[in-house]
Amino acid sequence: MTLVRTGDAKLIRELNKAIILDIIRKQGPISRAEISKIVQISPTTVASCINALMKDSLVMESGTGVSSGGRKPILVQLNPNDRFLIGVAVNASKITIAAFNLYANVQKKITHSLQNETYSDLSDFLITLLQDFLEDFDQKEDCLGISITFQGIVDADKGVVVYNPKLNMSNVSLKDKMEEALHIATYIDNDTNGSLLAEKGYGHYQQAKNLIYVTIGDGVGASVLVNDAIYRGYLGGAGEFGHTTINFNGPICECGNIGCLENYVSWQTIQSRIEEEMANGKKSTMSMWLKDNEQLTIEKFQQAVLQEDPLALVILDDVAFYLGIGLVNLINLFNPEKIIVGGELANDNPYFIRKLNEFVLKHSLETHTEKFAILPSSFGADSEVIGAASVLLHDLFHSTI
Repeated sequence: MTLVRTGDAKLIRELNKAIILDIIRKQGPISRAEISKIVQISPTTVASCINALMKDSLVMESGTGVSSGGRKPILVQLNPNDRFLIGVAVNASKITIAAFNLYANVQKKITHSLQNETYSDLSDFLITLLQDFLEDFDQKEDCLGISITFQGIVDADKGVVVYNPKLNMSNVSLKDKMEEALHIATYIDNDTNGSLLAEKGYGHYQQAKNLIYVTIGDGVGASVLVNDAIYRGYLGGAGEFGHTTINFNGPICECGNIGCLENYVSWQTIQSRIEEEMANGKKSTMSMWLKDNEQLTIEKFQQAVLQEDPLALVILDDVAFYLGIGLVNLINLFNPEKIIVGGELANDNPYFIRKLNEFVLKHSLETHTEKFAILPSSFGADSEVIGAASVLLHDLFHSTI
């Protein structure tokens, strides 16, 4: 690994620190000399960066290594629990807030439902939730930052939620609002970009350089990794996979278009179809929840799938068919190594993953499916909030993507 040495001196120092911190995270305990060999920069520069990282309580010394002839080297490793960060995942139905250490391990988590919530401004509501959450932490100055992910179009550089129709958000400068109220550095990004960063930083697919992450639940989104860099699009709007058209004779979407993929595979569509089919006399184990006036949730739908409920399986097969059409287009267009399917509908749902693999292997170009597979998220139900945390962690540990 060779660092580019041109440009602003302060920027180079920050890039050096990010690279060295990531080496320590992945390979620590490790000596300063070994780090110098790996990153190909001078021992003096490495020592200076490590001193700065130790001053920030991000790195600590941890014993000695094996001598190669002289004094035993002092090893350094990540100091994961001295500082913390907060990840916030916001979707149409709930807000999940979690505190993490530097290894992206959850230390505290709460979930707040938005199903029956009314608010004039989600920003103010979110600030109140975070203020309450932070009350449990004595040393708020030890918080490295807050990272928040949303569905829809997000300008990550400016920290603006550009377009989220489900939450009625348009050009909301959320980063500025949060930092003004909480006095903590805040990062904003699209939820699927966060999930992809989590896979690259901490998941099972860290070595992949051409990867697509698709999330399916309240909505449908995609994040595309091309040659080890996230493709964000001209204005940060890349990845609106749910608003690709699959049927010009289909229903009108909330985005204003006709026949969007999201209208065929989102949870709202599935829920409406279940209720319609049972109203027309179709038998299903899911009827017991409706009879008891319980809310029909994704988890209950998945339970019906595991029990091989005929109606649940028919509906899920249709969802796999329509989503499969979209995935075939992504495969033929981007030729990824893998597609990861996450989100509430895909979590703990091996039947769904199998059906998607069967469909895309049958309909995609053969040249694009050699050694290819659709795989589940590494993090299951925590994928959204770990994705949120990974936005900040990526900025801390990496100088690319």
